[in-house]
Amino acid sequence: MLRDSLFLDRASHPAQANIPADKAVREKVLLLARDYISKEKTAGPVSLAHLEQICDKIIEQSEISKQYKDFLSVLVNNEIWRDAVAAIPYDKRLLLLPKCLRDAENCKGHFDNVGLLCAHCGNCIIDRLQSDAEKLGYTVLIAEGSPIVISLIQTGQIECIIGASCLSVLEQTFKYMEAGAIPGIAIPLLYDGCKNTFLDIDWLSDAIYDSRAERNQRLNLRIICGQIKELFNEAQLKGLLVQENDPTEQIALDWMCCSGKRWRPAIMACTYAALSYRDFKFTDEVIQSAVAVECFHKASLIHDDIEDGDMQRYGKKTLNAEYNTGIALNVGDFLLGEGYRLLAELDVDSDRKNQMLSTAALGHRNLSLGQGRELLWSYEPGPLSVEDVLAIFEKKTAPAFEVALKTGAILAGQGGKYDDIFTQYSKYLGIAYQIQDDIDDYDKPCDSNDLLHNRPSIILALTYRAATAEQKNSIEQFWKNDPADQTVQQKIHEMIAAAHSRRTALEMLSLYKDKAVNSLTELKNQNLKGFFRIVVSKLFHEIEVMLCCDDDPKRND
Repeated sequence: MLRDSLFLDRASHPAQANIPADKAVREKVLLLARDYISKEKTAGPVSLAHLEQICDKIIEQSEISKQYKDFLSVLVNNEIWRDAVAAIPYDKRLLLLPKCLRDAENCKGHFDNVGLLCAHCGNCIIDRLQSDAEKLGYTVLIAEGSPIVISLIQTGQIECIIGASCLSVLEQTFKYMEAGAIPGIAIPLLYDGCKNTFLDIDWLSDAIYDSRAERNQRLNLRIICGQIKELFNEAQLKGLLVQENDPTEQIALDWMCCSGKRWRPAIMACTYAALSYRDFKFTDEVIQSAVAVECFHKASLIHDDIEDGDMQRYGKKTLNAEYNTGIALNVGDFLLGEGYRLLAELDVDSDRKNQMLSTAALGHRNLSLGQGRELLWSYEPGPLSVEDVLAIFEKKTAPAFEVALKTGAILAGQGGKYDDIFTQYSKYLGIAYQIQDDIDDYDKPCDSNDLLHNRPSIILALTYRAATAEQKNSIEQFWKNDPADQTVQQKIHEMIAAAHSRRTALEMLSLYKDKAVNSLTELKNQNLKGFFRIVVSKLFHEIEVMLCCDDDPKRND
């Protein structure tokens, strides 16, 4: 094990003001963080706001100076993830070291486009740390903020990060690890400077070697999502959906195989896996339930396309465009029936089966009410408030997410246990999803823009709210008359720009994403909480390139 005594010249350098200079005080802060998390059983990931609340409580109950709050927050987050990191094999871990740990004057290594290539000259601690970690099987990078880190995570080559950095960089990178629900242990450098820095070597060494078999196993939810996607091909689905070689069955089968992100079946399967992880297997019941959830979703898309008059989806003709409204409507109805049949034929006890059927039926009902609000408004348009639009968004989108979550929990034998959290999470996720869709749609060319095709839009509702009486009248006439009129379209766009409605919509998107994440605060199941956080990140493309403390942001423009 490596110890501070190896580099006494750097260790004697005074710590910066927001880190305790005395090692005994640092150890005391660490124990307070460890005791609190052990007692509260807090599961990761935690939002920055929640992390600050925890630190405020610890400071209030102890003699720690408030100036050490940032240092404490890093240690608290470490303790939240410590068991998860210990459960991950060494060869799935990344050791991320800052280049400023090297001996800047005597370093014989050189830099490539990723980071420092250590020459193993023995002039600094990096040599020992890298050599010891690589013997265990670690991937080691001597770089901060490298985009390769995100690539390694997304491809599944690594599942956690152990690293060292200054507090300012840890504060910047926290959002990336939290957004990706990436387990990690971060050891703060004792002083900034980007040159010849130092840290508590024993803390980093303990984290590198920590691996205890008795700790909870962490699910590889990325693999489960991949397995779900593989279900939706003709060979896999034929045995479940095709029974009579009927033409309607074949059209439905082709539609089910169309490309898509498969979020809802993945959410169902991952919820089930997270709640039954010790006994998790990709059973026939999991597959059947996942396909049922996707049947409901694909049916709703067919009906949406009919109701909205859409002619394209997935880069090809919609069913109503390929055939006609009657055939498309019938295929949608067939898929709804198949979804209920698959659930009814599950080889599970009657209580779970009844709960799943009831959940699906209620979700179907709520979704129809939300879609109905939109259709009835389109039939007789009138002034739409922001609250009206959000109510439509909630009803028409949240039920599908909620059904997927609750179906997975019921299949795992934990129906009802997390219903309040599922409902709140689905509500905020659904609203954020629709706001994002509105923003994306507004940015499209006019001929494919929902805003200009007489559909409820948060951007137009925000514009109406900020409009003068004369402008309100113009917007109302736009809703009631011909939205395709080019002159009217231009006038509406000018009003939207003047009201900064797109920017306000982005602020609302951020608010509802935060609400979705914060609804998970009391969730104690780390696998489940981590997956739900990843869903938010993936749906809204939150994870971007990380930068080092002295990187120029313009370099990656």
